[in-house]
Amino acid sequence: MTPAATYAATPPGNCRAVVCPFERVSKPGDSMSRGTPRLFLTRQGGQGGGGVAYAGPHPALLRPAGQGSGSKGDGDGGGGFGGGRGRGRAGGWRRRRRMDSRVSELFGGCCRPGGGPTVGGTLKARGAGSSSGCGGPKGKKKNGRNRGGKANNPPYLPPEAEDGNIEYKLKLVNPSQYRFEHLVTQMKWRLQEGRGEAVYQIGVEDNGLLVGLAEEEMRASLKTLHRMAEKVGADITVLREREVDYDSDTPRKITEVLVRKVPDNQQFLDLRVAVLGNVDSGKSTLLGVLTQGELDNGRGRARLNLFRHLHEIQSGRTSSISFEILGFNSKGEVVNYSDSRTAEEICESSSKMITFIDLAGHHKYLHTTIFGLTSYCPDCALLLVSANTGIAGTTREHLGLALALKVPFFIVVSKIDLCAKTTVERTVRQLERVLKQPGCHKVPMLVTSEDDAVTAAQQFAQSPNVTPIFTLSSVSGESLDLLKVFLNILPPLTNSKEQEELMQQLTEFQVDEIYTVPEVGTVVGGTLSSGICREGDQLVVGPTDDGCFLELRVCSIQRNRSACRVLRAGQAATLALGDFDRALLRKGMVMVSPEMNPTICSVFEAEIVLLFHATTFRRGFQVTVHVGNVRQTAVVEKIHAKDKLRTGEKAVVRFRFLKHPEYLKVGAKLLFREGVTKGIGHVTDVQAIAAGEAQANMGF
Repeated sequence: MTPAATYAATPPGNCRAVVCPFERVSKPGDSMSRGTPRLFLTRQGGQGGGGVAYAGPHPALLRPAGQGSGSKGDGDGGGGFGGGRGRGRAGGWRRRRRMDSRVSELFGGCCRPGGGPTVGGTLKARGAGSSSGCGGPKGKKKNGRNRGGKANNPPYLPPEAEDGNIEYKLKLVNPSQYRFEHLVTQMKWRLQEGRGEAVYQIGVEDNGLLVGLAEEEMRASLKTLHRMAEKVGADITVLREREVDYDSDTPRKITEVLVRKVPDNQQFLDLRVAVLGNVDSGKSTLLGVLTQGELDNGRGRARLNLFRHLHEIQSGRTSSISFEILGFNSKGEVVNYSDSRTAEEICESSSKMITFIDLAGHHKYLHTTIFGLTSYCPDCALLLVSANTGIAGTTREHLGLALALKVPFFIVVSKIDLCAKTTVERTVRQLERVLKQPGCHKVPMLVTSEDDAVTAAQQFAQSPNVTPIFTLSSVSGESLDLLKVFLNILPPLTNSKEQEELMQQLTEFQVDEIYTVPEVGTVVGGTLSSGICREGDQLVVGPTDDGCFLELRVCSIQRNRSACRVLRAGQAATLALGDFDRALLRKGMVMVSPEMNPTICSVFEAEIVLLFHATTFRRGFQVTVHVGNVRQTAVVEKIHAKDKLRTGEKAVVRFRFLKHPEYLKVGAKLLFREGVTKGIGHVTDVQAIAAGEAQANMGF
C-alpha cells in the first residue's frame, strides 16, 4: 500500500486518521501481517497534552499535538485508537504517557517539544533500553511488559520506495556474477534518482524490518558494496552503525552508507542555500567561519572577506547579495579556503558544492532580500537566530517569506557562547512554539549529536514539514561540525525527473546581475531556468523598454568562478557576452532561445491573498511586485468581483507595470509589498503585446 493510499479511511466524529506504515502489531497471533499500516486517531481541539498528529507527506513523521493544560494524558488531547495494553486491540483511548513512550522509542525523542533527539531517529531499535522517551530506568518499559528482558517487537523503517535514492539491502554476501551486475544497475538507478547521491541501509528488509547482520556478514556486505561503487566510479562513506537487540543472542548491526558519484555530465553536485535572519544575528560571520575554516575572534573578523562594499565593512551590516562556497569531497571531508587558495581549486577538489547566498538582515534592505529569494531559486534556506535576542526584528518577516515562497528551511541558533544554557533553551522553546503555530505547521527537530544530524538531513529531504534546529557558536566552534555533517549529507531537493523535463525545454536564462570585466567585456549572472546553454550559443535578450529582444552570443561560462562549457537547467552561472553594450541590459531581463518566440506583457492578472494591509486594498494602489527576477512597481487596475480587499481576503487582481513591459509566465509565484502592505499569489493570465505596442500600453 502506498503512503498516499493509506489515508483513504475517514474516522467518525471529531477524530483525524493517521497511518503509521512501518509498525508491526505486537501480538504474535494478530491477523495483521508484518509491515501492515497501523491506524491512529487524534482528537482535534482537545485539552490534553497527548496524541499523535500527522505533520507532512511522509507518514513516518509524528509529533505531539494538542498541547494544553492536561497532565500525564488525563486530558482530552489524544491517544491511540483501540487502546488498552495490547496495541491494536479494541477498547478505549490510549493514555498519553504510553503514546509518548511509543513515539520516543520510534524516533529517539526527536518529536518531544522542548527536547531534541537523544539517539538520532529512525535507526534506533525499539526496546534497546533508552530512557529518553519516558524517563524510566534503562531496559524497562512503562507498561510493565518485558521488564529487564529483550524487546519482542521488531523495529521498522518506512517500507522501501521504488523511487528515490534510498535502498534497503538485507545482506550482500558473495553474490553471483549475474546478481552483482544486477546490483550495479540498481545502484546506478539510485544514484540517478539522487542526482549523484544514494543511501544504502545494510541489514534492512524491503518492508523496513531492521534485522541486522553479524559482524562477519556485515564486513562481507560492505566489501561487496565497495566493489559495486568502484564499478560505477563512486565512493562510499559509512554514516553510522546501530546495534539491533531483537530475538538474538549475538550482536547484530545495521549500517547506513552514503554512496556519492559526480554525474558524468557535471563537474560537481550543487546545492544553493539562502541565508536569512535578523540584523546582527551573525549570518556573515557564520559563513566566514564555514568557508574560511577559521573561527571568529568575537569581533567580526571572520566576516570581513564576505563584504563587498566599504560601508558594509564600516557598519558591519550586509546591504547586498554575496555568494560564498563550501565544498565536500567524495569522502565527506570539508574543502574550503583553509586548504585551497582559489575558488577554482575548491571546485576541482570537491564532489559537492554548497553555494551560500548571503542576504541582508536589516529592514531597510528588505527588497534586496526578497529579490535574492525570488530570483536565485535557492534549494533551501538557513534562518539564523541569535540566542541572546531570540525572535526579533526581521526574523518573523524572513520566516514568513520562506513560508510564502515555499522554500524549505532549517534554523541555526548562534552566539550560544554569550548566553547561559537556560537562555539558549528558552530561545529554542520560543522557536518551537512559533514553528508549531497554524501558519507554519512545522515539526521542530533539535540536533544535538552527529547521529541526529544524519537523521535530520534525511527527514528534511523527505518532508518539507521537518525543521532541524542547530545551536552553535562561531567563536568557540561548539556544534559547528554538526552543521557540516548536515550539509554534507543533505541531498538535492529536486528529483532527477524534474531536472530532465526542464532540460528538454528551450533555453531560458534569468539575468540577475550585470558586470563589466576588463579584457572580458560585459558579463551577466543568473540562473538557467530551463534548457541547456553552451559556449557559442546564439540567444536573444529582453525585453527592452520598447519591448524588443536583441541578439547576442555566449562567449564563455563560469560556475563558482571556474570555467564551465555546458550549463544545465537549475544551475547558476555567469555568462560572458563579449562587447555587447551593457547599457542595453538591466536586471529582470531574460536570455532565451530564438525559437521560443517570447511574449511580453505590461498587464497581467494574479490570484492573490492579502497578508496584511492597514485599511482597504483598492483600485489605484501601487505596490512593488516580485515575480522571479522581475521587480517593478505596478498599479492595481481592477479587483474582480470585489471593490476592495481587507487583510486575509483572496481575489483575482489585474496589475499594470508602470515603467516597462516584462517577460512573465502563467503560474509563476508572485509576491508584492509596499510599506507594511504584503501579499502573495500566482500569475493566472498575461495580456501579451507585440514589440511595437509596448510604449503605447504603458500608459493608464
